[in-house]
Amino acid sequence: MNKTRQQELTRWLKQQSVISRRWLMTSRILGLVSGVLIVAQAWLLASILNHMIMDNIPREALLLPFVLLVLVFILRAWVVWLRERVGFHAGLHIRYEIRRLVLDRLQQAGPAWIQGKPAGSWATLILEQIDDMHDYYARYLPQMALAASVPLLIVLTIFPTNWAAALILLGTAPLIPMFMAMVGMGAADANRRNFKALARLSGHFLDRLRGMETLRIFGRGEAETDNIRQASQDFRSRTMEVLRMAFLSSGVLEFFTSLSIALVAVYFGFSYLGELNFGHYGAGVTLFAGFLTLILAPEFFQPLRDLGTFYHAKAQAVGAADSLKTFLETPLAWPERGERTLSTDEPVSVVARGAVIKSPEGAILAGPLDFTLSAGQRVVLVGQSGSGKSSLINALSGFLSYEGSLQINGVELRELDPLAWRKQLSWVGQNPQLPAMTLRDNVLLARPDASEDELNAVLDAAWVSEFLPQLPQGIDTPVGDQAARLSVGQAQRVAVARALLNTSQLMLLDEPSASLDAHSEQRVMQALTTASLRQTTLMVTHQLEGLTDWDSIWVMENGRLVEQGDYATLAAAGGPFAALLAHRQEEI
Repeated sequence: MNKTRQQELTRWLKQQSVISRRWLMTSRILGLVSGVLIVAQAWLLASILNHMIMDNIPREALLLPFVLLVLVFILRAWVVWLRERVGFHAGLHIRYEIRRLVLDRLQQAGPAWIQGKPAGSWATLILEQIDDMHDYYARYLPQMALAASVPLLIVLTIFPTNWAAALILLGTAPLIPMFMAMVGMGAADANRRNFKALARLSGHFLDRLRGMETLRIFGRGEAETDNIRQASQDFRSRTMEVLRMAFLSSGVLEFFTSLSIALVAVYFGFSYLGELNFGHYGAGVTLFAGFLTLILAPEFFQPLRDLGTFYHAKAQAVGAADSLKTFLETPLAWPERGERTLSTDEPVSVVARGAVIKSPEGAILAGPLDFTLSAGQRVVLVGQSGSGKSSLINALSGFLSYEGSLQINGVELRELDPLAWRKQLSWVGQNPQLPAMTLRDNVLLARPDASEDELNAVLDAAWVSEFLPQLPQGIDTPVGDQAARLSVGQAQRVAVARALLNTSQLMLLDEPSASLDAHSEQRVMQALTTASLRQTTLMVTHQLEGLTDWDSIWVMENGRLVEQGDYATLAAAGGPFAALLAHRQEEI
């Protein structure tokens, strides 16, 4: 990562701090108050020691300063605790807002774009990388202001008592951030490489874990274990690189701090021995000045040491911000959003004229397309993999942009409110997602206010009732992560029940019978065929059996519709559909 990129990312990180400006300002003020209390504490302690040693004042006469010292100590501890709490809230608030921005952008990008990366990579981006920015906002940014203000306050306190000691501190202080910067220049780059290695490991491991059964069947278990081991070793080496820089910078910090304090101590030692006679204002070097300076000298460097400690939080945040900023600012061809809505009782018709469907990056996925999907019509869309069928489904769902004309009941799709439009859709895909806790909750995702009779009706229609007695808690059985308690066929039937519960005007089916056993496929297709009679339906499928009763079949090749007609007409025409039938027969 070059210096210009690091500066750009640092500016971006500071811009996000506006989200929690009040919390950060409060943290800085509390840090300054803590610095004032440090000076007060040192002044009281030096005064007490000077009175006891030089003035021989009895301890009983110093009761009030002792009480004040204890009170200042307690107050400072409370301020430090409060500052930590305030800083935590600042980091929490900013992380929440950045995570919301990322999730909003993912929602806008849609499933077609999200599937371009492994789930583990997205998890790393949303969880680890955003969380690793916490210390930058909670500690590093407030500490930047304190690293200058608190040492200046301490120098102003020491200068009236001994200008030589103050100059020693002033002269050695700039060495610390200078050498820290030299050591830490590569820290952001090391953290960025570490995040990339973690993203690769997360995505690689999660994908292989999900496909473990397939890998074992094809004898790839040992080879993939080696791949995961290599990814783990890469992540380990990157982590050790970051830790090496952290320990090196800590060593540099401690060395210069110790050297500076030692110089101050040597100066006062020789002054008390009479070898040095400068730095005072005519009355000689007093014991009070020595105590005050030596007590405050470590505190003078403490803000700089804290800044050095938190510098790695900055490097970590810059490394995390690299992919975050790229993701948030990558130009994508968002589907245009309107505000118009359609009547929920009106049957849906779709008319496309020269429609060209584009990916979020702007690449053409399908088109130009010309078709008419009449209200109540049941259409099957077939074609080879990669011909653009799913792209059309995603465009109709409002997840992909398009050029040309794609009208819903005479209104351009881009002019419709996408949230209102999706409420009129029912959708069943080839990979059923059941994110809720129980089977009941997953079906009710479509309509949480559905009655028990409506719920039972769709469970019967989707043949979910057939396997409910096999589940330990019936419809209230937890389905587990990735619907682990259910078979693929059972999960698909639950997804069908969810789609049937939603009163829609357009049903979109994206290969709903893919990867199902014969019995589950029969049940799913029977339920969907019956449901398709109630509204306009467009089904994408590779299965060419059982399509004779559908109103029309559309054949897609290379992103274009090349044939339209009923089953009998297309089968006898000897065109692309007949070729697909022949190829299917050969496979069987």
